[in-house]
Order: sequence, then structure tokens, then C-alpha cells
Amino acid sequence: MEDWAEIRRLHRSEKLSQAAIARRLGLSRNTVARALQSDDPPRYERAPVTTSAWAQIEPAVRAMLSRYPTMPATVIAERVGWMGGHSWFGENVARIRPEYAPADPCDRLVHLPGEQVQCDLWLPGRVVPDHAGVMRSFPVLVMVAAYSRFIAAMMIPSRITGDLLAGMWQLLSQRIGAVPRTLLWDNESGIGQRGRLAEGVAGFCGVLGTRLIQARPYDPETKGLVERANGYLATSFLPGRRFVSAHDFNTQLADWLVQVANPRKHATTKVVPAQALSTDRQAMATLPPVAPTTGTTVTTRLGRDYYVSIGANTYSVHPEAIGRMITVTASLDRVRARCADRVVADHHRLWGSAGLASDSEHLAAASIMRENFRNRPPAGTHLDVEVQVADLGAYDAVFGTGEVA
Repeated sequence: MEDWAEIRRLHRSEKLSQAAIARRLGLSRNTVARALQSDDPPRYERAPVTTSAWAQIEPAVRAMLSRYPTMPATVIAERVGWMGGHSWFGENVARIRPEYAPADPCDRLVHLPGEQVQCDLWLPGRVVPDHAGVMRSFPVLVMVAAYSRFIAAMMIPSRITGDLLAGMWQLLSQRIGAVPRTLLWDNESGIGQRGRLAEGVAGFCGVLGTRLIQARPYDPETKGLVERANGYLATSFLPGRRFVSAHDFNTQLADWLVQVANPRKHATTKVVPAQALSTDRQAMATLPPVAPTTGTTVTTRLGRDYYVSIGANTYSVHPEAIGRMITVTASLDRVRARCADRVVADHHRLWGSAGLASDSEHLAAASIMRENFRNRPPAGTHLDVEVQVADLGAYDAVFGTGEVA
């Protein structure tokens, strides 16, 4: 490369002949002549191999891919009569397959105010202890207003539908402050899969007056705004922080979003998300007067073991409800049980699994009920009961019949 550049400099700038250049640089005249004839820098190009097994069968493989771009390499090998190693054949097919893949161009989107909020789950890793002190990886619900790039996020206990809806409602009502025309999700199982929304999601959207759209599988570019927000949280918020609980995580995250993330000037839009959110809100719908139904609700009959399991944890219920139907509701922070109109359990929700929450009042009531059951009066036997026997002679006297021999 250096010789090629020096040859052209001597010839063009110093006007030396090819023979003079060859003598000065110690090169042959043919080398100097080829350098002057070439307008592009020299580069090594490997000569195509035409004698290898792959080179001999490559035309047949390309013909097959031109008709069936997605045909598996094992099927192609069978069709073209390949008898060699399958791994090496598969590597070569994978190398040329992109040349026959159909084009899928994407457009640059223009996001209008109030049009869309993108939603996703960010998994920060095992950074938060659960109720037992074990480090767990709880999901973080992230929502980004597409026009203003305003970020709202919070850690939630699980990925089930009730927790996702509760987190979405809390972020929409307390952080964003309005309802967009559409909510964009991926194929999260708690939201819906295969074109069908999970139970409760349609009702949630109906109360809000919005529409939920799910991106196609394996198409993260559709919700690229929230994907980049996830990366921003992972690189700018998480490093160097320690958390003693999920509540501590949410407190630190909320402060960071208010003080750092949303007041900054966005690199793409060149505006401050916290200021642009007002324009977003003006184009959004107002919050509904009645909050949508969120959380997880279970109806069951309370057994002798006066505990109920919900969210992979177990909670005590007042034993006076044994044998009756109760309704258990788990929100993001509380677990409550009702028997008719009476609250028979109210616990802080446990984060994690295999937890046991017992109310001292429930334990004391159960102890009293067990003692009363042991000290109940003994039930009498059937021999102590006097059964009145009818006098059959009264029928004879009434109907005038005598004793029949």
C-alpha cells in the first residue's frame, strides 16, 4: 500500500519517469507500471476455489435457495445429494442464505402527541432481596410515551396479568397522568399471545378507553423506544447501586427518573421529556372516573387449614370463615380476603415465593376455637333417647276391629 502511494506521488508530483521511480524504490518496471495503471489501492483477493466439494455443489444449493429461501440445510443436503459432513455444509448454507432472504424494509416512524405509549419488562438481574433475604430478579415495568420520550417505570412482584395491569394503571395514573390512544406491548404471556389477549386485559383497556396492540413475535424494532429505555436504565441507573428491598428500588428509581432521566435533553428529539409530556397529555384522553379492575382475584372455600395460597405465597385467614366462600385479592402491596362484606385477612404482600404470612389475631382465634372444640359436651348415644311407641290397640277401638286370629 505504501509503495503504491509513493509511486503515484513520484509520478504525479515530481514528474519522474517509470524507470526513475523503479531505480529510486528498487522495484521492477512492471510493478511501477501496474501501480500507475490502477486507480484503486491494491488489496489481496483470494482466488475462488473451483475444485472443493462445496464449489461443485454450490450452484445446486443456490438454485434450491432461490426457490425455497427458508428450506432447512438438512433438507437441502438431502435434495442435492450431499454426502459429506452436515455441520460444514450447514455453515456454508448459512453464509449464502441471506442473499436469498426476502427484503423486509422498515420505515422511520413519526410519533404524534398522545398516540402511543410503549410498554416492556426490564429484568435487572438478582439485585433485590425478597421477603426471606434471597436475592431475586423481579421484573421492572417500563413505559415510554412515544412523542415526548417520557419514561415511567417501577418494579413489580411478578409477570402475571394482575400485576402487569396494576403496574400499568399506577404508572398511567400517577406518572403519565393521562391515557394514550394505544398501548404497545410485545407477546408477553401475561398480556396475551397468538392474537388473543389474556383474561382481564380487554376489560382493562375498555375502562381506560384505549387499544392494546401487540408487536409481531421476534420484532423488537417495533417497540424500539422502550427497548432503548431499558438499555438506558441498565447502563445509567443500575450500576453502583444497592437495594435493601423492592420498595427501596422503586424509591431510588422514581427519584432518578425525576432528577436525571426525564429532565435531560433527549438526544434524538432535542427536547426535554418532562416538558414535552404536557403536549402529550393534551392529546391524550383523561383518566377514567372509576379505576379499572387490577390485581389477582381468587374465590375459594376456606378449609380447616385456614391459609390461602396466592402469588406463590401463603397467607392466614380468620378461622371463623372456615367452610365458607371467601374472595382473595392481591394488589401490588396488599393481600386481602373477604367473606361476604367482612374483611377476614389483610396482609402485606410477600415478594418472592414459598413465604408464610400469619396474623397473630388469626392464630389466637384458631387456638380458642380448637379449645372450645375439645371441651364441647359429649354427644349422647342412641340408647339414651326415649322413642315413643304408638299403641296399636287404639286403632282397633276406633275401627271396631278385634284381634284377628
